[in-house]
Amino acid sequence: MVDISQIKEHFVVTAKGMGTMAGAPGVHIGTVDCVEAGKFIKLARENSHDGRHHWFPVDWVEEIDYQTVYLNKPAETAVAELMDRSPMET
Repeated sequence: MVDISQIKEHFVVTAKGMGTMAGAPGVHIGTVDCVEAGKFIKLARENSHDGRHHWFPVDWVEEIDYQTVYLNKPAETAVAELMDRSPMET
């Protein structure tokens, strides 16, 4: 089980690689802004592809080390499934 309390602001979020590097972590998805209610990770908008915040559930987190959050999804899938609105608003 991953200890979500280890995730801090500015941690890099990466997903599994594609192609010849399939399964290799390291495809940059974004940077952590914060963890909301212990259930969702909010990504900073500064390095977002569209300049907006995005969210994903903490159950996508496979591993955490030094300053990186590794996701259990391929990069293409993770980006496609990011939420555009805070799940805390509903």
